[in-house]
Amino acid sequence: MTAMPETSLGIIPLLLTISAFVIPLLTLIIKKRIFYHIYAFIFGFLALIYTILNFNLVNIVYRKPIAYNFGGWIAPIGIIYIVDGLGSLLGLLVAIDMLIVIIYSWWYMRSEEGVEWYYTLLLLLEAAMIGIVYTGDIFNLFVMIELLAISAYGLVAFHRDRREAIEAAVKYSLIGATATTMFFLAIVFIYGTYGTVNMADLAVKSRSAWICAEAENVCKFFSIMSGNSYGNPILATAIAIAFALWAFTFKAAIFPNHFWLPDAHPEAPTPVSAALSGLVVKMGAYATVRIMYTVFGINSLIDVPSPSGVSLRDTLMFIIMLLGAISAIIGSLVMVIQNDVKRILAYSTIAHLGMIFMGIGAGLRGLNTTVLSLVIVAVTLHIINHSFGKTLAFLSSGIFIKATGTRNILQMRGVGRLTPITSTALIISLLHLLGVPPFGGFFSKLLLFNALMMSGQLVFALILILSTAISMLGYMRIIVNLIIPPRPSRLIGKVKENPISSFTLIVLVLIILGLGVWCLLGGIDYIEEIVGSTSTVKGILEYITSPLLR
Repeated sequence: MTAMPETSLGIIPLLLTISAFVIPLLTLIIKKRIFYHIYAFIFGFLALIYTILNFNLVNIVYRKPIAYNFGGWIAPIGIIYIVDGLGSLLGLLVAIDMLIVIIYSWWYMRSEEGVEWYYTLLLLLEAAMIGIVYTGDIFNLFVMIELLAISAYGLVAFHRDRREAIEAAVKYSLIGATATTMFFLAIVFIYGTYGTVNMADLAVKSRSAWICAEAENVCKFFSIMSGNSYGNPILATAIAIAFALWAFTFKAAIFPNHFWLPDAHPEAPTPVSAALSGLVVKMGAYATVRIMYTVFGINSLIDVPSPSGVSLRDTLMFIIMLLGAISAIIGSLVMVIQNDVKRILAYSTIAHLGMIFMGIGAGLRGLNTTVLSLVIVAVTLHIINHSFGKTLAFLSSGIFIKATGTRNILQMRGVGRLTPITSTALIISLLHLLGVPPFGGFFSKLLLFNALMMSGQLVFALILILSTAISMLGYMRIIVNLIIPPRPSRLIGKVKENPISSFTLIVLVLIILGLGVWCLLGGIDYIEEIVGSTSTVKGILEYITSPLLR
């Protein structure tokens, strides 16, 4: 068996967490703000290097999932990180996006007080997100979601002198605490039934009939380590998944748990808004994929069809699709009537997450491997496209907000004529989010549409088109108000583009343009090669056996 440098998996969350908690100690001896900007950049850059290394190990060097056992405790006794193609790709996405947010913060936070606490929470936020996509343990997933939530609450309330920010943070935290409690109860049901919280172990036990046939030694290993199931596993699993999905849909701002996002995003500092909308809400989508595909996916005990031919898993997946469809319509309709640019973008996020959840729910039983792979590829590609597009939209609009002192697009009419780089970046981000070819957003929406059609979900495919058509009105309102009117004479000479903020916008524009070109040149096939097996028997077996590849 081959030794792997798998310690790179466990380093990133620990490195970022320790670096974050060191900052308050450093404030006792270092007062210069520039130090904390450089400090955050260094650790954000290190996180990027390690995620690149892990991506390379999983997809190029070994071409299979890799695992790391914390403290040397073997799975499923100890906490384990298991990174497959999907986890390695999303970990890389988090590191790239967060490094851009950190660089932009150099400019945005130049006149803000409390920059050291800001970076403490921002580094913890990144640590939590990478921990979420890397962990192979559902209790550790709960811990990372809690860390993510606490960091996000603090960042939303960063402007603690503003009543609206405190109100948004309180609303977010109170309901968020309820959501994480629901997930904890889900873990109680799972552990009480299966005697384990290891995802690979749970996947084996939920599919024991066919996993043993394919990999008898693996099944024997896990049954020795964690024993047999207790009680009624189907009922307990159904209750656990219901609780978990309630928590995940809250984190992803899916109807009816979407109400916190339109308040939290606008009141947070603009770089935080970009991180929340571009990355944080995606963690709920990723957790849903991991639970409904890897742990309790196709051929699991909840996928056994009833006499009517419909399984419990199919029912849950249909509910996921339905909630996604409602979110897509509500988000696109409400964004059209908003005047606050951040609220427009926040409701746009609700619409896009709705599309992603429609895609997630399309992975029903009875579909062939090709369609299942298409579903995961479409969801993954749209997560990537939306993350970069929404980050660029928030960062570019943040420059306009700083210049005018308002978020109302009617009061910042024409300001875009004074900032050509920012205006161009904003227009590109909105066209990308809308799905205009040849931007990457077009290809991911097209894949989602094809995935829904090939899985037999014609109505949901039409809802995706309808949501996109409605949202076009909201995006055009931003462009029309900021770009088309004459330049406001009161702002001439006051609005200037900063090299640091412009640099981040240019980088994101190049990434978005590159995604479109990459998709045209066959990048979709490469994404399928990386993540396409996540929903298949082959991919699940690789994920399950990775803890044994020592």
